[in-house]
Amino acid sequence: MAPFGKIYTYPNNPRVNRALIMADMNGLEIEIPPYTMRQTNTTPEFLSKFALGKVPAFEGADGFCVTESIAIATYIAKSGPKAGQLLGTDAKTQALITQWAVFSETELFSNAFVPIAMTVLKLYTLDEKRFNDHIVALKRDVKYLEVSLQGGKKYLVGDQLTMADLMVTSLSYFGFKYIISSEWRKELPNLVAYMKNFADVPEHKKYYAEVFDAKFAIPMDPGN
Repeated sequence: MAPFGKIYTYPNNPRVNRALIMADMNGLEIEIPPYTMRQTNTTPEFLSKFALGKVPAFEGADGFCVTESIAIATYIAKSGPKAGQLLGTDAKTQALITQWAVFSETELFSNAFVPIAMTVLKLYTLDEKRFNDHIVALKRDVKYLEVSLQGGKKYLVGDQLTMADLMVTSLSYFGFKYIISSEWRKELPNLVAYMKNFADVPEHKKYYAEVFDAKFAIPMDPGN
């Protein structure tokens, strides 16, 4: 089978992993070319296709190019037999799926990534106030998820896996791996059960193995 396209990205990018899971579900082959930050994305060839110079960036086998992770994920989801399941078939379901996709980007990514970038990845200088502000905001985010999953819900929208779940779990995995301690988890039984529901799904395990066994790299745990 010829590749459907390729995604330029740095390794283990959660915003790409979710698109790769949707590609697997749709039977689409996606290539991940070699990529070096601040080198690959600054070449004339790259910038001729993606003028902003950011990743992730998708290039289709037919030459179609698109950036921004939600757009990439949506395009891949729409391009195979699982499109109806992943994206919904009515306006209300589609709106709810979009709601969770935007939540994953505007809330979960920012509030989980900045603390990890300060302490684990060492991309930012540690600023305790900024760190604590994001941790407090992340606590608000996961409590929102906890309430949304009341009643033993296995999926965020409807009764089957959709792009909403894949967008949220992709970033929640990293929160659980590095930030959400055992003390947090006691307050999040619905969210923990929801995450465990995906832990052994083959498409997820391929990208998010051993999340619940990981050692916590972030010790600070500010109050509510």
